[in-house]
Amino acid sequence: MESGSSDVMVTAGEYILREKLGGRMSTVWKAEHRTHGQAVALKQVRLSNLTRTLKISLDCERNFLSSVHHPNIVRLLDVFQAEGCVFLVLEFCAGGDLASYIRLHGRVQEQVARKFMQQLGAGLKVLNSHHIIHRDLKPENILLSSPHSDAVLKIADFGLSSVCNLKKGFGVTAVVNTQQ
Repeated sequence: MESGSSDVMVTAGEYILREKLGGRMSTVWKAEHRTHGQAVALKQVRLSNLTRTLKISLDCERNFLSSVHHPNIVRLLDVFQAEGCVFLVLEFCAGGDLASYIRLHGRVQEQVARKFMQQLGAGLKVLNSHHIIHRDLKPENILLSSPHSDAVLKIADFGLSSVCNLKKGFGVTAVVNTQQ
């Protein structure tokens, strides 16, 4: 990552990092493409922090997201490597996460809850068809495309996901929890 001298512009690849959005096992930035200004979410994963298991999960995330284009799954736009990190360039969801939406709006109206549940179900159906186990599905990992009432719900953060290969007898036995 590069830093400009006077205005402290931090960049990664073709992207200007604007704001840190969060992350525990990786860092997610709101970023902007240098040339055309497209807002994206840039997920930064330090390769030195990856255990063998986390490397497998990162590969699963990259493979799954690069093969799926569904309105209820966050879209992977690009992947690049720089300065000991892998960067996943993801669709930016301006509506934030479902946890923030619930905190802001309080009790969710039935028609909105129904719409969100239908969209969540559609996204989970895609995961099931690809034999993907998310392993960290929670309101913080469910994003909204916009802050408006017509927002589309999107499942995100596949960093702990795995492929369930029933032919090989693979089963998930580890308990995964990123709540603090």
